[in-house]
Amino acid sequence: MSEIMEMLIRRGYLWQSFEIYGGMAGFIDYAPLGNNLRRKIENIWRRYFVINERAAEIDTPTIGIEEVFIASGHATSFTDVAIECESCGRVYRADHYVKEKLGIEVDETVEAVKEVMEVYDLKCECGGKFKDPAPMNLMFSTTIGPGRGKKGYLRPETAQGMFVDFKRLANFFREKLPFGVAQIGRAYRNEISPRQGVIRLREFNQAELEFFVHPGEKKHPNFSLYANDVVRLVDKFDNEHEMKLEEAVEKGIIANQILAYFIGKTRRFLLEIGIKDEKLRFRQHKDDERAHYATDCWDAEVLTSYGWIEIVGIADRTDYDLKRHSKYSGEDLSVFVPYEEPVKVRKRKIVPILSKLGPVFRQKAKKVAEALESLNVESEPEEVEVEVDGEKIKVTKEFFEVQDVEEEVVGEKVIPHVIEPSFGLDRITYSVLEHSFDKDVVDGEERRVLRLKRWVSPIEVAVLPLLSREPFESKAMEIVQILRENGIFTDYDDSGSIGRRYRRYDEIGTPFCITTDHQTFEDDTVTIRDRDTTSQVRVKVSKLPEILKELLRSERDITEFGEVFRQV
Repeated sequence: MSEIMEMLIRRGYLWQSFEIYGGMAGFIDYAPLGNNLRRKIENIWRRYFVINERAAEIDTPTIGIEEVFIASGHATSFTDVAIECESCGRVYRADHYVKEKLGIEVDETVEAVKEVMEVYDLKCECGGKFKDPAPMNLMFSTTIGPGRGKKGYLRPETAQGMFVDFKRLANFFREKLPFGVAQIGRAYRNEISPRQGVIRLREFNQAELEFFVHPGEKKHPNFSLYANDVVRLVDKFDNEHEMKLEEAVEKGIIANQILAYFIGKTRRFLLEIGIKDEKLRFRQHKDDERAHYATDCWDAEVLTSYGWIEIVGIADRTDYDLKRHSKYSGEDLSVFVPYEEPVKVRKRKIVPILSKLGPVFRQKAKKVAEALESLNVESEPEEVEVEVDGEKIKVTKEFFEVQDVEEEVVGEKVIPHVIEPSFGLDRITYSVLEHSFDKDVVDGEERRVLRLKRWVSPIEVAVLPLLSREPFESKAMEIVQILRENGIFTDYDDSGSIGRRYRRYDEIGTPFCITTDHQTFEDDTVTIRDRDTTSQVRVKVSKLPEILKELLRSERDITEFGEVFRQV
């Protein structure tokens, strides 16, 4: 791990934030190469989860007002247990510290942590005694506006902005289920003691899809695309399975086709960007592990030098969020779903007597009548209770009648359920880099190489003059300009020996190097060198853009495009 991180820092992938001031745990800067890699991963994610879904992408504020997070449950439920040393003042996340020092798992409750601390006489690393454990909310709080202002929080996930916009989004999709809403952006969690570099950050990047479905729907229309994919699964009882997704649904290991569909799609996305299949699994959350809003959740986990880490969570959030926001905002967040054929239904309904309501309820009479009409009853009650403008009003039988009616029902209002694939882009980016890191021996020397997929490599092509003098340099710059005009991310380097430059670009993951040499001026050809095999072929300069575009979007061998020139 230390060797990989040293290389990523030195070569311009990841840097420590606030480095000249001593740094701060939980924050990183994406250096030029790391930023370009993450952007390419984001664009592939958009292709999978926006372009190839019935989905739209939106962008909402990273700050939310307090009411949003009271409704979502984050204001009360988004906590970890912290322990603080009386001597040195250091604060630790309790369950992580207990596992690190004692090697045991502890429930994330104040009571459980306190019991473990007492039984094992747990001390701080400095030898000091801990204060009593206490819950800590992980959201960053802020004030919106001048003076006392309005209380707000930095969002702990991008999802809430999509739920708050649901009414507009449902209208945008003409209230036709299913539909998806995607968002890529920053989220914030005030982690108690982040220690694992890019694995646990206080400010991080998420890509999330909220897929809204009919509450009774268990099938996905495109499940057949992934039904035969063989996936490694670990269920909530720690049983391991390696089977087709279709079989996992049939056996009840995965609850329904919709979850299985997104597991399959997520796996293919991760493989395309460079995660190794043999180091990938999908693990189901245990019953006591799930978030407060989820009834089921599967994590995509990858094996890294940190062990197995979660990089994607695929959760069934049911109608939890929409119901909560509907309750706290007072807005109707349902959609109307028409039936294929109208249905005749006999109902017992309350019919208000307007002549009697008016004199008693005056200005509220109309709203009381509407509230009464909305009630369905099974018997003939002597009294009912309705709510008008937040006030509960009891209405006795003298103000209404009960009638049996037959109605033609053309549809129903439902609050959709939500399946949410949530991607941690920082962990994914790091995992891609670690899975791509390799060493081999070339010409008797050890070589470090990032075997990134060609289509995610931050620098796609490097153009190198064989000699650092004219006319080699000007010819190389001419080729750089041609490639850039054709949309190929191209770098130029004339510093050091040609062998040293090849090694430099191997280490940062550039798939192809183009070299201008003496023969270039004889027949207008250059060599293309492949990062992985070190093979070289000679091609015409005029054919370069066409050949490189084909190579960069595929895994074709460069020897298909010319005769092997030499090995370097």
